[in-house]
Amino acid sequence: QTFTAWCNSHLRKAGTQIENIDEDFRDGLKLMLLLEVISGERLPKPERGKMRVHKINNVNKALDFIASKGVKLVSIGAEEIVDGNAKMTLGMIWTIILRFAIQDISVEETSAKEGLLLWCQRKTAPYKNVNVQNFHISWKDGLAFNALIHRHRPELIEYDKLRKDDPVTNLNNAFEVAEKYLDIPKMLDAEDIVNTARPDEKAIMTYVSSFYHAFSGAQKAETAANRICKVLAVNQENEHLMEDYEKLASDLLEWIKRTIPWLEDRSPQKTIQEMQQKLEDFRDYRRVHKPPKVQEKCQLEINFNTLQTKLRLSNRPAFMPSEGKMVSDINTGWQHLEQAEKGYEEWLLNEIRRLERLDHLAEKFRQKASIHEAWTEGKEAMLKQKDYETATLSDIKALIRKHEAFESDLAAHQDRVEQIAAIAQELNELDYYDSPSVNARCQKICDQWDVLGSLTHSRREALEKTEKQLETIDELHLEYAKRAAPFNNWMESAMEDLQDMFIVHTIEEIEGLIAAHDQFKSTLPDADKEREAILGIQREAQRIADFNSIKLSGNNPYTSVTPQIINSKWERVQQLVPKRDHALQDEQSKQQSNEHLRRQFASQANIVGPWIQTKME
Repeated sequence: QTFTAWCNSHLRKAGTQIENIDEDFRDGLKLMLLLEVISGERLPKPERGKMRVHKINNVNKALDFIASKGVKLVSIGAEEIVDGNAKMTLGMIWTIILRFAIQDISVEETSAKEGLLLWCQRKTAPYKNVNVQNFHISWKDGLAFNALIHRHRPELIEYDKLRKDDPVTNLNNAFEVAEKYLDIPKMLDAEDIVNTARPDEKAIMTYVSSFYHAFSGAQKAETAANRICKVLAVNQENEHLMEDYEKLASDLLEWIKRTIPWLEDRSPQKTIQEMQQKLEDFRDYRRVHKPPKVQEKCQLEINFNTLQTKLRLSNRPAFMPSEGKMVSDINTGWQHLEQAEKGYEEWLLNEIRRLERLDHLAEKFRQKASIHEAWTEGKEAMLKQKDYETATLSDIKALIRKHEAFESDLAAHQDRVEQIAAIAQELNELDYYDSPSVNARCQKICDQWDVLGSLTHSRREALEKTEKQLETIDELHLEYAKRAAPFNNWMESAMEDLQDMFIVHTIEEIEGLIAAHDQFKSTLPDADKEREAILGIQREAQRIADFNSIKLSGNNPYTSVTPQIINSKWERVQQLVPKRDHALQDEQSKQQSNEHLRRQFASQANIVGPWIQTKME
């Protein structure tokens, strides 16, 4: 069973197997195929005939190949194999196993069986309850098989859970794991091993040798692979160092290339906060960003020198970095970086001081502008007032005095406007970021100042003109009053005279009154001219007021005699004159009649008188 399983473990690599070891090797074909698989060599071409001679020839070719490998085949002939002699066949297979599976085993200057035993002892030494001293009873409890597997593939066996008093379970566990995970077919029967006082040594050796080849083959491959890997690792390490150098050099040069324009940028910012942020960024660059780059540069030079040394020791060509990535190129770039960095902080501090001055000037401009704007508020409206149109002469003089005070105030503010303009000019010269708004505000202030100056001049002219006009009107009013008063008195006297009752007794008296009245009437044209002149004075005053849009506040301050009163009284005089004429004419007629009667009476008296005297005598 063990030999059959061992043979099949190799034959299946060629896509076949045997069922009965006594029969299936009789024609020599599978025997030759087995030898080709385990040796890795080609045997002579087998004969395909089914005759006995063909079979014997094939078996002989196999035995000749075994003999060529230095194995002496005692008492084993081709005829016995062809005839199906089980003992001879098993002996031949054991000889093949010894030669190809056990003989080449070598452990610490021991070989074959002793080497395989020593290998088992070394591998199982750390495990409790395992003591391999042979290839029979040392394996009965199954722990040694499990220990071999666990030593090489610990993930396949839970060794601590195995019990020495359960050998069947231990053996079956090892056989199943070996078959499933290690591609070692089951060659032994657990019951047979447990129930046999001394398990078959050849069977145990054959099965254990499969473990050796499974693990030591992997170990040799691993050792060879390790050597190759070591060489590859060195090469890979060198390649890695080259790649690291290239990447580190590229990153460092890219950082330098990116940083230099930033350090060379001297474009000022608008505000102190922005410049302070640039200063903080620069200090972060000096404190945080640059130191790692200095270390990278040093590490780059170390890596370059280390790599060149390794390549020289390995007899490999020196490393030549990509174009532009030599250590000298990096040093050149670094020098440019240092040059760009030089003076950057000083420029930042100077720029901050400049911005601080600009901020101070801007704040000063805003304060002065705000004070000036607050002072000018309402001034245009005040200067545009037409209050002088309804003012009296005294009012206009008061307005002129008030205006003179405003002009003094305006002159005092001239200095502030000039300061505002000067600050704005300085802000422009210092390239203040908000110069457009400063200029606009300054221009508005200057324009408004010009308007105020123009309005102030216009108002003064208007006030002075109005003053002159009111003085002219006042003089006219005074002249009017001076002439209106006597004229009014004259009219009042005339009215009294024209309405005065008169008593006369003689014609001479009435004629005297008529003569006086005629004399009075002769003065009326001159009186009318005087009236017209007085009224003309009033009209002239009103004309001046109307022409200059002056609203006279009331009557003539110098007299209560209005043109209406004068005209009213004049009309009354005009009415009384004809009445007086009629009265005087009536009285004249009456006196004339009386005079006639007196004359008649006198003539009669001249006649009667002497008669009376005669009678009396």
